[in-house]
Amino acid sequence: MIAKMKVAIVGYPNVGKSSLVNRLTQTRDAVTHETAGITRDRRELPTEWNGREFILIDTGGVDLNDEDPLAVSIQDQARAALTDSEVAVFVVDARAGYRAGDDEIADILRRWGKPVLVAANKIDHPNDVALVHEFHALGLGSPLPVSATQGLGTGDLLDAIVESLPPEPEEEEEDGPPPIRLALIGRPNVGKSSLLNAFLGFERVIVSEFAGTTRDPIDTPFEFEGRRMILVDTAGIRRAAKVKESVEYYTSLRSQRAAERADVALVVCDAADGVTTQDLRIADLAMKAGCATALVLNKWDLTSGDEFDLERERQKVLRKLRLRPKTLTASAKTGRHLQRILVEAVSLADRRAHRVATPELNRFLAEILELRQTPAKQGHRLKMLYIAQIDRNPPRFNISVNSRNRVTREYAFFVENRLRERYALDGIPLIIDFAERSSRRERAA
Repeated sequence: MIAKMKVAIVGYPNVGKSSLVNRLTQTRDAVTHETAGITRDRRELPTEWNGREFILIDTGGVDLNDEDPLAVSIQDQARAALTDSEVAVFVVDARAGYRAGDDEIADILRRWGKPVLVAANKIDHPNDVALVHEFHALGLGSPLPVSATQGLGTGDLLDAIVESLPPEPEEEEEDGPPPIRLALIGRPNVGKSSLLNAFLGFERVIVSEFAGTTRDPIDTPFEFEGRRMILVDTAGIRRAAKVKESVEYYTSLRSQRAAERADVALVVCDAADGVTTQDLRIADLAMKAGCATALVLNKWDLTSGDEFDLERERQKVLRKLRLRPKTLTASAKTGRHLQRILVEAVSLADRRAHRVATPELNRFLAEILELRQTPAKQGHRLKMLYIAQIDRNPPRFNISVNSRNRVTREYAFFVENRLRERYALDGIPLIIDFAERSSRRERAA
């Protein structure tokens, strides 16, 4: 597979970079808001133009005079985006006019040594095109008038991007299974970003003591013991009643969608709080989305191992969550159990994708029928005739029965729990269809 080339979208805060990224990718994946400083981490979004595929990197607004630690981290993320890219699009606000902050960013780009395109945004009407001329002073070539909201000039910008990209390398065949999508989800400020950075060994996402630093789900390719993975850091998910700002509502919604696209979800909890009711809600959300799931008590270094009742927390999870996910401990700060967590994530993905042979399943069915008699209704007993696995990711089983009406909720749970025990499916969503086999008279007709 060809590694897609990257294009960094950079600029001063609140010039419309994320809106432009959404327009160029024809998505709403980048969070946008009239408040400055919504984008913080860099986020990669694929797009295509005239047959050429590439990746746009949305970055936070860069104000080189802002010495706040969070602002400095955003600047570092923008520099990292430039390092990864072949072309930069420098977005300026045509309505605000030429600013000193624009000139400071342009100075960095002039020394960067790769193609730079200036996109003068907020040209929402053809009569506004004259506003772009003052941006010739940046010394980065002719500015392109664009409107992220109206779409004006975006085709010309995409043409210029494609022309500026180097030729594509030859395609290489991709060996092995597809990458495992591993989402880190949880409440705000439980250490999801710190955990992701600890896995990677470098600061890929911004970490701050303030809750809500992460706004967009961030995808990062990663390899662990020969297995390709995509780590997805997400914004914290609060209880709906506590979500007051529209920005937080949309970032929380994107986190939930990230879980829906993941193979495995690690629900990160704060060990100091134990497993909270909201942690259990988030785990249930992930499992309903089809994710194989485990809970991770992060910040273990801040607890006293002797005083913390880990077994009580594990029993709480097993009691409250039907899928019986594992509860692990970790410390992003000290590196405790990081490798063990990744081993468990790979194992969950493999078990979620595993297919059990039909003869083995029918031996299992015979054993559970001996173990516990099927229920009866009005003198007629349920008969389970045959079982087969009909799908994977997550696993789905079909059991042929003589009457669906005789399948009780209690017996269905019994069959599900025995399946989990036999095939190590704890923490993995599974679906059981009880399909009624037609009578001989109906088959003859």
